[in-house]
Amino acid sequence: MDQSKENQPAAPEGATQAPSDYFTGITWVKTLVPANDQTDCVVSDVTFEAGARNNWHTHPNGQILVVTAGTGYYQEQGRPIQLLRVGEAVNIAPGLVHWHGATPDSRFTHIAINPNASKGGAVNWLQAVTDEEYHSYQG
Repeated sequence: MDQSKENQPAAPEGATQAPSDYFTGITWVKTLVPANDQTDCVVSDVTFEAGARNNWHTHPNGQILVVTAGTGYYQEQGRPIQLLRVGEAVNIAPGLVHWHGATPDSRFTHIAINPNASKGGAVNWLQAVTDEEYHSYQG
């Protein structure tokens, strides 16, 4: 048996691993609602393994995150990291540079809601979050 696969965390049912071009660490994404003519909204269930995070990025039409499990980080460019807990939500303005991900010691899951997906796309990826940036939480 491949030892590296044996030690990897199990993927949530129906999820695929997010691309390493835009994520540090292991992150799983499951599309719950694809963009369609009725809502033009993409809704995804995203699970970050402990220590995983996405790159800095923006959303042309904004985004809403709803935390469903674990503990995570959210940071807007130029502001300190915020700790996110189950039941909390973040309303992200269009074009706001930010990142989010798990804390170093907890898996973290959120629902990501991206409105108006056909108008400008859902996300514009930027540079990776450095280890120094990630570990700057002042809690």
